[in-house]
Amino acid sequence: MTVRKVPDVTFRTRVRDESIEGPNPYRWQDKTTADYFGGKRVVLFSLPGAFTPTCSTYQLPDFEKLYDEFKAQGIDEIYCISVNDTFVMNAWGKAQGLKNVKLIPDGSGEFTRKIGMLVAKDNLGFGMRSWRYAAVIDNGIVERWFEEEGFSDNCQTDPYGVSAPQNILANLKAGEAVAA
Repeated sequence: MTVRKVPDVTFRTRVRDESIEGPNPYRWQDKTTADYFGGKRVVLFSLPGAFTPTCSTYQLPDFEKLYDEFKAQGIDEIYCISVNDTFVMNAWGKAQGLKNVKLIPDGSGEFTRKIGMLVAKDNLGFGMRSWRYAAVIDNGIVERWFEEEGFSDNCQTDPYGVSAPQNILANLKAGEAVAA
């Protein structure tokens, strides 16, 4: 089996900084692939866009709800990555009331392109976005991969199931049972 590493990318993020006064107490902070994935076992899931129906109604909220079950399976963090800028991702996280899942802004799509999941969604007016997928990543190495069927530009459907948190959790639990 080929070892698949996560691509080396720097993400431009905005983080809250209490030392900044006014209505926008945030500062720029670069975060790297190593910051997110180094020395941890994580679930990464990607979706076409913040505030979109399937992503906002099912995928992100269900990962949030099942966070403790993932922790019980040896997962340190759950990350959601999307080809959206940090302002959109921060607003979406606030709107979703996130406490556990952390959002990664891939504004330029560099990470998504380098991991091979960048697709055109011009048919929806989105431009270049991520195909829906998820992965279990251990210290930067992809351990398990969950990719929705039909990977293609301007796909007429939005498949969802393989990358659902329930499927990934069942896979992790089955893997634990086999290893025991």
